[in-house]
Amino acid sequence: MKNGAVFGDAICEMQMCQAFRAHMLGVQALEFLRRLSGCSVVLFVLFKESDEMQRKLLTNGNVFKRTDNRWGGVVWYMDEQGYRKRKSFSGTTKQEANKKITAYIEEFENQIADTDESRKLLRDSLQNWLEIFKFPSVEQTTYDRAECSAKNQVYPILGDKVVGDITVADIKNLLNHWMNDGLAYSTVKKSYVLLNEYFRTLYLEEMINKNPMDNVEMIKKANFLSAQGKENLPECETVTVFDEDEVKRFKVEAFVTYSNGERKHQQAAAYILMLNTGMRAGEALALRNCDIDLEKRQLYIRKSVKEIYKRDGAKAVGGRTAKVGKPKTATSKRTIPLNGVAIEIKELRKAYYFGEDAPLICDEHGGVTKPVNFRKRYYRILNQAGIETKGLHSLRHTFATNLVNGVRQSDGTIQALSPKQVADLLGHSTSQITEMYYVKKDTARLAGVTDGFEM
Repeated sequence: MKNGAVFGDAICEMQMCQAFRAHMLGVQALEFLRRLSGCSVVLFVLFKESDEMQRKLLTNGNVFKRTDNRWGGVVWYMDEQGYRKRKSFSGTTKQEANKKITAYIEEFENQIADTDESRKLLRDSLQNWLEIFKFPSVEQTTYDRAECSAKNQVYPILGDKVVGDITVADIKNLLNHWMNDGLAYSTVKKSYVLLNEYFRTLYLEEMINKNPMDNVEMIKKANFLSAQGKENLPECETVTVFDEDEVKRFKVEAFVTYSNGERKHQQAAAYILMLNTGMRAGEALALRNCDIDLEKRQLYIRKSVKEIYKRDGAKAVGGRTAKVGKPKTATSKRTIPLNGVAIEIKELRKAYYFGEDAPLICDEHGGVTKPVNFRKRYYRILNQAGIETKGLHSLRHTFATNLVNGVRQSDGTIQALSPKQVADLLGHSTSQITEMYYVKKDTARLAGVTDGFEM
């Protein structure tokens, strides 16, 4: 890549690669990123890449006696631009000059090792890549997942291996290890994608001579599940939903009161609202009172609450916190109609109401409810109602499934919405996503619908 200028107020992938290289060469990469992102229009000359050479020693040092009876020494080396240079030493004795040369050579070689990515341990190199390359270019929730994959799946298997020594067999061993350990296919695939991106960067930046991921394919899902003794079912068959009986038991338990009339479960109506609107948990927690129009029987999804690690820059400092930000995708911003059950928002406002700009599902101080607390209360209701554990997302799946499968009417017909209509309610970009990942097909509801269509 030749020297050139980069314009724009977004940090592109190529610039991230340059920051990564700058970090490895001892350049102040964080200052580089700060200047790059601090202006609306940026003019920055890229580092040399293909023309840049590695420093190397040309001699092991020569010692000689000078005309003033002192001892001198010289070490010849080549710098990053390919120029031949020398470092001179002097001492009162030959041993002193030799000692200085030896110390310089040792320091020189250590500096080379620090800038040679192929000679570092994977855990050090990958962590540097995550912090310099990945962190500035993705949402923090995405970064949290990537770092979690590195720490929990990659480092335990490959963390202590030298980057340049890692082979195709090592990568395959990692995938096989976690497959045999029973990890979910999606979890193992995240590790594969992470390593693929990391090694690709190193190879393109000429930090390694060969990319070990070039000959590694992710294990086919059917083979992966077969090795775990599981069936490779269609995605829609793996969806978990509440049946009618479970919905009834959930509602009964959700609104149980103590003898003094106080609700047993805090803000339980929030889960019924999710069940009747298909909102994601993060969307529900970000919902403000002013986002609801009871007169028009509508609510407006504009933001989402995300749970992220507390960080000082890219470094995790312990604990998690809730952050209100943009929704998952552009199509997630939407208007949802309120049915007769969902409109009972007054149940939530009866518990806490801190004004129109405050969250509908707020804590006792009017702030955002922490996702971890929201999940705990939900699981407590399931446990008390005797319902098998299902994730919060099951409320959303149940909403989609009921609308697509439909409800049998008194005349035997099925009242249902089209997948496209349900996709719009859920905030999906296509109806295929809705049908494949969100709807559990219920053929029992189709019994008898072909009556009268005999041929």
